[in-house]
Amino acid sequence: MTTQRNITFFYSPQTRAQVALNLLEELGAPYELRVLNMKAGEQRQPAYLAINPMGKVPAILDGDTLVTEQVAIFIHLADRLPQAGLAPALDDPLRGAYLRWLVFYAACYEPALTDRSQQRAPATPMQSPYGTFDDVMNVIEAQLAQGPYLVGGKLTAADILWGMALAWGMAFGLVPRRPVFVEYAERLCARPAARRVAERDAALAAEHEAAVKAAQA
Repeated sequence: MTTQRNITFFYSPQTRAQVALNLLEELGAPYELRVLNMKAGEQRQPAYLAINPMGKVPAILDGDTLVTEQVAIFIHLADRLPQAGLAPALDDPLRGAYLRWLVFYAACYEPALTDRSQQRAPATPMQSPYGTFDDVMNVIEAQLAQGPYLVGGKLTAADILWGMALAWGMAFGLVPRRPVFVEYAERLCARPAARRVAERDAALAAEHEAAVKAAQA
């Protein structure tokens, strides 16, 4: 039986932390939300840098266990709460594929999108950690075309990550609006947990913007 511990979640609106908060909601995990106003620079203050010296969110404290980095948080939380059924067990034949798609996000998708957003000249395939941008898009499209989810026809934490990642990528014009991407992202973002988190995120973002304007007045 999993020991119940308190989960403290460090969060700021309009960041990647929204995706991890979505996972927490899908898992039904009790947590305490610690909100940082990045518009006011709170992520660069000593108190938070002691949590994550990179000054990034998300981060979690699970009891005394500190976890940073989006994919590490996803792996930790989905394994921590197996009753939600969002992670194949260690002895499940699907475990390898599940881990593959989580790590593919961090190792290939994020670097490819960053290079594309900064309009960097592409490295040669031998020098690039992800090959080419089109390689990344084609690989994930081929997997999603087998649908409806990434692994074994069943929703996992990997889908919670990728659904919002593709939605954001398309919203910013970085990811091509291929039909399989659009359908998958819309379906994942329409889930009740994702909608709750999106509404909460928008409200917090408005509060932070108002707070910064008030401080500058």
